[in-house]
Amino acid sequence: MGADAHAARLEGTLVERGDPEYERLWARMVWNGLKPARFPEVIVSAASERDVPRAIRLARSRSLRVSVRSGGHSWCASPLREGTLLLDLSQLRGLAVDPDSRTAEVQPGVTGGELVAELDRYGLVFPSGHCPSVAVGGYLLSGGLGWNPGVFGPACAGVVRIEAVTADGEVVRCDAAEHPELFWAARGAGPGFFAVVTRFRLRLYPLPSAITATAYSFPLTDAEPVARWIAGVAEGLAPSVETGLTLGTLGPEVSTASPRPRVVSVTATAFADARQEAVRSLAPLRDCPFAARALVRREDEPTSLEALYEGCGAVWPREHRYAVDTLWSDEDLGTLMALCGEAMAMCPSEKSLFLVPLAPASRNPERLRDMAFSVLGSNYLVPYAVWDDPAEDGAQLRWLRRTMDMLEPLGTGHYIAEADLPAGLSRAERSFTPDGWRRLAALRARYDPDGVFPSYLPR
Repeated sequence: MGADAHAARLEGTLVERGDPEYERLWARMVWNGLKPARFPEVIVSAASERDVPRAIRLARSRSLRVSVRSGGHSWCASPLREGTLLLDLSQLRGLAVDPDSRTAEVQPGVTGGELVAELDRYGLVFPSGHCPSVAVGGYLLSGGLGWNPGVFGPACAGVVRIEAVTADGEVVRCDAAEHPELFWAARGAGPGFFAVVTRFRLRLYPLPSAITATAYSFPLTDAEPVARWIAGVAEGLAPSVETGLTLGTLGPEVSTASPRPRVVSVTATAFADARQEAVRSLAPLRDCPFAARALVRREDEPTSLEALYEGCGAVWPREHRYAVDTLWSDEDLGTLMALCGEAMAMCPSEKSLFLVPLAPASRNPERLRDMAFSVLGSNYLVPYAVWDDPAEDGAQLRWLRRTMDMLEPLGTGHYIAEADLPAGLSRAERSFTPDGWRRLAALRARYDPDGVFPSYLPR
C-alpha cells in the first residue's frame, strides 16, 4: 500500500511540514514555552487506537521514524525529532473504571488530574504525577514518581497490562506472562521506548480519607542543618508519609519584600484513613529544633488531593519557559543541600526551585521489581529553571548547567523523565542500571531492528 493510501485511512488529522497550520500545531506539541528548533516532517493527531498502526505504516512507507507524544510535558521536548512522523496521542482519552476489581483501563492522553477526579467518585486512587496536567502516557512509561510513593511505589508498579503497537504495526497485549520483556521495558524506558502504548490497565488503591500536611519554611542559609534534621526524621516515619525539601522563593502571599527571601521548606504529607492516625504519623516533625526560626509554620493541616494538585499546579505555571535536570546521589543529604543552597542563592529567577523528594519511589524493594525503572541512589534532586522572558534563555540555561556541573561529581545517575537529555550522551544511559541499559538495547534490536522509533536524545 502506498503512502497516500495509508494517509487516506487515517481517522485523525495529518499536517505536513510546510502546511499553513503546521507552525501552530508544532507549537502545541510541547507544553514548555522553551521549544527547541527540531521539526518533524509530519504530525499525525490520532483520533482512535486504529490510527496508531496506520500512522506507523505511513511513516515506514515514507522512510520516516516515529516519535510519540501523549501530553507534551517532556521538559526537553523528546517528541520533537527531525526526520520523523510525530504521532500525537493526546486525543486518546478513554478512561473506564472497574471498582469491583479496583482496576482502570486508561488511554495515554488522559491527564493525572482527570484520572484522580474520576477515581475519587469511587473512593479510589492511583499515584499519578504531582502536576495535574501531565498525561499518563509518558508519565507511566518513564516510571512515574507520584503521590504516596512509600505505599504505592513508582506509578509503573501499578501498571498490570498494556496494549501496544510494535514497529511493524502489530497490536500486542503485554503483561507479566505475555510479551513480558516488552512489558518490563514499558515500565520505565521512557522516551526511548520502542513501541506505542495505546492503553494501560492500572491497579487502583483505596483513597485515603484523612490526608494531612505539615510544612515549615526556613531561611535558605539553614538548608544544610534542616536537611540533616529531616533526613534523620524521615527514616523513622511511616511509609504513608511523603516527605520532601524545596529550595525556592517565599511566595507573595507570605512576603511582600522585594526581593522576596529565598527559603528551604520541609513538607510532610500523611495519607491516612483517620485524622488521629495522620496526626500521630506526623508527630516527629513537631520536635523540630529549628521551629523558632521558621518563617512559615503549618502543622497537621487537613488537605485533599484536589488541594495538593492545585498547589503543585501553581509551581509550574503555563506560558513559562523551563529547563530541568535530575540527579540521584548517595552523598548525605546535608552535603547535597549545602551545595543546592549555594546554587539557589545565585539563581537568576525567583520562580526557579529545587525539589528534593525523600524516597520518591519507595524504600520497599518489592515495589521495584520487574521494571526498567530503577532507583539509582539514596537521594534525589531536581533543579528547575523557570522564567518567562525569552531574553533570559541564555542566563537561565547557564545557571542550570553550572549547577549540574557542580553536583554531578556526587551523582550516581539520572531519572529519564526529567533528565536534561540534550546536555550529554551519558544522560540517558545513566538513567538506568548497567544491566538495565544493556537489556533495553537488546530488546530494541529485537523489537525494532529497523530503528523505526528514535532512541534517546541527543541521538
